[in-house]
Amino acid sequence: MSNPIFDPESATDTEVSPQITEQPRVDDTDADDDDGPGRTGPYGGKSKKFLERVVAINRVSKVVKGGRRFRFTALVVVGDGNGLVGVGYGKAKEVPAAIAKGVEEAKKSFFRVPRVGTTIPHLVKGEAAAGVVLLRPAAPGTGVIAGGPVRAVLECAGIHDILSKSMGSQNQINIVQGTIAALKALEDPQAVAARRGLPLDEVAPAAMLRHIQNSSVGIVPKKTDSGSIG
Repeated sequence: MSNPIFDPESATDTEVSPQITEQPRVDDTDADDDDGPGRTGPYGGKSKKFLERVVAINRVSKVVKGGRRFRFTALVVVGDGNGLVGVGYGKAKEVPAAIAKGVEEAKKSFFRVPRVGTTIPHLVKGEAAAGVVLLRPAAPGTGVIAGGPVRAVLECAGIHDILSKSMGSQNQINIVQGTIAALKALEDPQAVAARRGLPLDEVAPAAMLRHIQNSSVGIVPKKTDSGSIG
C-alpha cells in the first residue's frame, strides 16, 4: 500500500503537519565530528549526547512540467538538557534528510541559557516576527507549564520549572523563535552584580539568593504553601 504522503493525486500545494515527538531522540555523536573545539565551537568533550525534538514537519509541492515535486522542511530543537540549546530549520527531498539538516543547523546556533536551579532567573518576554512568548520563573515542583513548541525548547535547555504564555502568532516557527529570543534576553544575576560592581544581595531578591545558595551546595528548595521558593 502506497504512502498517501507521496500520492500526487491527493496532495495539496502546501500541507503542514505540526507534530511534537513523544520522546526526544538522543544523538550520541562524537564531539570530534559535531561539537568539539575547532569547526563547530568549544561546547563538547570527547563525547556528548544531545536531546532532539522535531517540532514541525511541513510538506511543500511544486508543480512542474513532469508533475509535482515534493520537498520537506523540519523545525528541530536540539539541547544537552543542561543549559545548552539551539534551533534549526532543515529542507530536503526526504523527511529524515530534512531532520538531519535541521539538527546540524541547530548545533551551529547553540547558546548558553542562564538558570537558577531548575528555573530561570527572572521574568522575560521574547518577540520574533508576530510571535510573542512570556516566560516566568516558577517554584520547584511546578513543572514545565507550556505548549508544545515552547515546551520542546525549554526541556532541551534543561529548564524543569517554569510558567509560559504565548501571546502572539500561533505559527510554530514564530513561537519557537520567540522562545529563543526570550532565553537569549535572560541575564545571570551574578554577572549583573559583577558588571555593576555591587554585591549579589543588592541585585538579586532574597528568594533568589536562597535558591542560588541551596543550588550551590546541592540542596533543592521546597515549595511553600504560598507557592514561593523557601
